[in-house]
Formats: sequence, structure tokens, C-alpha cells
Amino acid sequence: MNKPEGNAIVYCEGAFNTPNGKTAHGLVRFTKRYNILAVIDSKYTGQDASYVLDGKEKGIPITASLNEAVEISKSIDKVPTHLVIGLAPDGGRLNKAAKRTVEEALNYGLNVDSGLHDFLTDDKQLIKLAKEKNIKIRDVRKPIPRDKLHFFEGKIEKVDSLKIAILGTDSAIGKRTTAWIIVNELNKKNIRTEMIGTGQTAWMQGAKYSVIMDSIVNDFVSGEIENAVYEAWKNEKPKAIIIEGQGSLMNPAYPGGFEILAAGRPDIVILQHAPARKEYDGFPGYVLHPLDKQIHAIELLSGKPVIAVTINHENLDLSTIPKLCKRLNKKYNLPFYDVLLYGAGDLVKQIITYIPK
Repeated sequence: MNKPEGNAIVYCEGAFNTPNGKTAHGLVRFTKRYNILAVIDSKYTGQDASYVLDGKEKGIPITASLNEAVEISKSIDKVPTHLVIGLAPDGGRLNKAAKRTVEEALNYGLNVDSGLHDFLTDDKQLIKLAKEKNIKIRDVRKPIPRDKLHFFEGKIEKVDSLKIAILGTDSAIGKRTTAWIIVNELNKKNIRTEMIGTGQTAWMQGAKYSVIMDSIVNDFVSGEIENAVYEAWKNEKPKAIIIEGQGSLMNPAYPGGFEILAAGRPDIVILQHAPARKEYDGFPGYVLHPLDKQIHAIELLSGKPVIAVTINHENLDLSTIPKLCKRLNKKYNLPFYDVLLYGAGDLVKQIITYIPK
């Protein structure tokens, strides 16, 4: 857990600032695991990665190639140590251009971390090259041996921290980003809070307690979620535990919210929603279920309340967000927040009222 582990260049060719670049987005916004030096995507060459995403410069240049990223890094006396695959395409497949960049990175002597379903460590040529260079390839999504997996046993009932699930009305909608913003805000207020990561990006961002749900045999998913929450509670004694959501209850391909509700046993739920999104991400023709039905489904399954909705402002005029939140608050009788735009201060005040005295 010694972090940061090194200086990273993030590969996101053709996907930055799209839903398929969400791993890169998370690393640009926040990570304990690496110092991010540059992002590769020729579409945005010369721009600041954070400015492209959020309108705030962080000094992370976007380059057209790995060679350019390495040279820029060296020019500011930062020697890169890692290439991180920042792509998150449907199905998690590795394209040919990405594989060529991986080979190039290994020849540079860079360690490579990938969160895709196509495992780099299954490629004998890449493994041979890594051994020659004495560097590591890590496939974050490679399944854990079954004899090391946990089955659900009910020990989560011992956890007396406030458990908060950050679910979403769709996949790639900002659940993880919202979760980190809330975690960081609570910790700033000296309310000890732990994040339970449930995907490869949260692991890459340095979540100490992580489960990569879509890499686990289904029988053990609930047990692994339970174990991560239990270990975070046992070891850290936090006041609150935030569980990152995956997919959504009604997404046709990624219905990961069911397992988080069943095994994570949250006390309250915060729901991430994109008001301008009409169809499920990546599935044209699959109309997004209405917000009120999604809220009702969560509360019916969990027996716990959705206490607030957080906004993903994609395809919205940012100047209209305050009025939109007020209008939606009146319509659904729930507070609405844009924590990416305005921070989580007001939401955290609401959360604190649920923490046991």
C-alpha cells in the first residue's frame, strides 16, 4: 500500500471525454496509486486533460503518442514508470492499436497495468518482453483463485458504520466519481470514511478495499462484497463506509446494483442520474427507465431510503443546473445535487444526520 507507486502515462486513444474513457477520467480526477503525467488521445493533443473534462487545469497534457508523452515527462524531470490502460470499452476488449502501445511501453521499460477483460499476461510475447526488461504487467481484472474467494456468511450484520451505496440509473454515469467526492468531503470533516471500490478503476485510484465484481464467479460476488465491507470496518473503524455502485438495477447488460443491495446491506442510498440521458449507455433503443421507477425499485429491494439524487450534467447547460435541481427537488420530493460542479458540502451535511451518535 505504499503510494504513489510511480509516474503513469494513461492510454485512452479515441475514447477520452466519452463513456469508454471513464477509467482515464477517474485517474485524471483523482488517484492515490500513481502520479499522472500525461494522457494519450490524438483527438485532444495539446490540451490539458482535466480542462477537457471539468474546465480546470491540472497540468496533465494530452499527447498523440507514447513517445511524445515520455518526452514531455522527461522535459519536466518526471520519469514515467507505468503505462495504464485508461480505456473502458463495452466487453473490455483490447484493440490492436492499444496492444501496439503496450509493446512500445514495455520496450521503454514501463510497467503496464490493464483493467480490460483481454489479459495481457496471456500473451507469451508480452510476458517474455516484460521478463527481459525486469518489469511487471498487471491484469487488474484477472480472476482471483477460487480457493481465496469468500462466500456470503452474514458477518456484515456486525458492521455498525453507516453504509452508503452510491447507485446509478445507468452504467458510466459517474457513480465512482461521486463516491470519491463524498468520501473525501467526509474525511475533511474528520468523519473517518472508507471507500469500497467495486471496479478496476477504483483499484487503480488506490481504494484500499476493492472488489472487481465483473471478474468474480457469480456465486462469490456477494461474499466478496460482504468481506470487503467487513474488513474495512474491522481494520479501520470508520464512521461511514461508501460502496461504489456498478451498472444499474435495470441496465440490460450491467445489473450490478442487485448484488450491492443484497450483500452490502446499505443503510441509505444515493442515486446518480443524468437527466439528459434518454437511453441506456451503449444500447440504442433501450429507453432509460423513469427516475421514479428506479427509486421505487431500489427502495423496494433494499427496504432502505434513497435520500438524495446526484446529477451527471452531461449535455446540459451548466448555467441551468441550480434551477434544474430545484425543479427536480419539487417533482420528486428529494434533494438533488451536482457534486462535481458544486462540491458535496450540502450533501455531506445531510449524510451526517444518519451517522449514529
